[in-house]
Amino acid sequence: MIKWLLLFAGAGIFYLWLKGKKQAKLNTDQAAKIKAQQTKAAEPETIVQCHYCSVHLPKSEAITQEERFYCSQEHLQSLDAQGWLGSARWRISPNQDIRPEGVMPDLVVIHHISLPPSGFVDSNNTRFIVDFFQNKLDSSLHPYFEEISDQKVSSHFLISRQGEVFQFVSSQNKAWHAGLSSFLGRERCNDFSIGVELEGDGEHPFEDIQYSALAQLSTQLRSIYPDLQFAGHSDVAPGRKTDPGIQFSWQKFQSKTDTSVKKFPFGLDPR
Repeated sequence: MIKWLLLFAGAGIFYLWLKGKKQAKLNTDQAAKIKAQQTKAAEPETIVQCHYCSVHLPKSEAITQEERFYCSQEHLQSLDAQGWLGSARWRISPNQDIRPEGVMPDLVVIHHISLPPSGFVDSNNTRFIVDFFQNKLDSSLHPYFEEISDQKVSSHFLISRQGEVFQFVSSQNKAWHAGLSSFLGRERCNDFSIGVELEGDGEHPFEDIQYSALAQLSTQLRSIYPDLQFAGHSDVAPGRKTDPGIQFSWQKFQSKTDTSVKKFPFGLDPR
């Protein structure tokens, strides 16, 4: 009988010891949690500046685009005072000039580009176009790249097959996209135009997401440049260029915007 009493007493003591140990651990964990919360609350929050309007705000409340911060979707989706679109991926090209004094863009020239030709069919090759506009294209990666290695060209914007928008040149500056060109009797279209490249070729339809991105981009541009008209590279350089080509639907593009048909002086038929 005494043996059983001692056994039960030992079990009770062990239980109380184990329970106390668990409670001590819980107390320690809770204390550590409270201390961490207090430390976090005591740390000042990082303050950042909206790239568009320069207002200061907590980083946790800002919209982050690459390494830039914005205080609102409106500012993210707008061109800033320097002619850069907040929502675009900025990849500055060295191939650019200052526009002639007093000249503001009033034309958008739409192009197509694919590196290598039709390479987007099998893989995502947008990076090659980005490198090309930045003079960083590795000519050893494809025979076609060797053919164009000495060219120095750029565009203001590029819309990839996935609908990503890249910007290489400020809308206030002149990109090297149109070359020898004329628009309704006005020579040197680069002086007064904004170049938009669509990743594609003359054989494959463009993606719906590209039309949506182009429509949004045109709306963003027209909020700053309300007199913009729209034409293809083939319209301003007939016989020399064929892009964006018959696969580009001007009707589809126009229908996705509230742009008047009058802003398309060459019409909406495929060409």
